[in-house]
Amino acid sequence: MTKKKKKDKKADSQRAMALKALPPHIREQLTEEETELFLNGEEWPESMFEKLSEFIIPEE
Repeated sequence: MTKKKKKDKKADSQRAMALKALPPHIREQLTEEETELFLNGEEWPESMFEKLSEFIIPEE
């Protein structure tokens, strides 16, 4: 397995853990497409930022 594959797999598992850590009422608000983007996407739609706003720390 290449370094990129290992890094991607680690990122995927970290994203899956983050998704599972969200409160159930937040996870239930995410559409199937948003869940897929949460797990694998490079960019998120504005709707996801709104739903997850209490968990997102803005960059400085």
